[in-house]
Amino acid sequence: MDKELEHSFVTQLEHNQNIVHKVCRIYTNDQDSHNDLFQEITIQLWKAYPKFRGDSKLSTWMYRVALNTAITLYRKSKRRINTQNYDSVVFKIKTNDYDDTEEQQLKLMYKAIKQLNDIEKALVFLYLEDKNYTEISETLGISEVNARVKMNRIKTKLRTILNP
Repeated sequence: MDKELEHSFVTQLEHNQNIVHKVCRIYTNDQDSHNDLFQEITIQLWKAYPKFRGDSKLSTWMYRVALNTAITLYRKSKRRINTQNYDSVVFKIKTNDYDDTEEQQLKLMYKAIKQLNDIEKALVFLYLEDKNYTEISETLGISEVNARVKMNRIKTKLRTILNP
């Protein structure tokens, strides 16, 4: 592999790794699963990185790859995420310790979000990341109108879950 490409990838991943951590947080229930999913998403990002053309922002592309990987693995494993061993490329990525103490007040919200279906989870995640509906529709491959309608329905659904 091209060392310049590898360096660029590692730098971008280190800079944007919170995107991956946040996706992992929504689709996993424990630290081991979180770590496994993080590794799997990193592998998929690395495989796809040479094909990234820059048609969208790198962060939008990373969200799309991360969400698609998480959803695919989630569906395949029926709530248990299995990862593949990938020994041919070893990255030396400085990972930030993922500190969820600042997210403790969101515990109930995460619990409610986990009850949503895969697409609803992805949409809420992007909404909570302050993505506008144009970015949400690009990332999820749906129309902007559809994203707005779905988000309104999800808000109602979450209110019902949180306030039975």
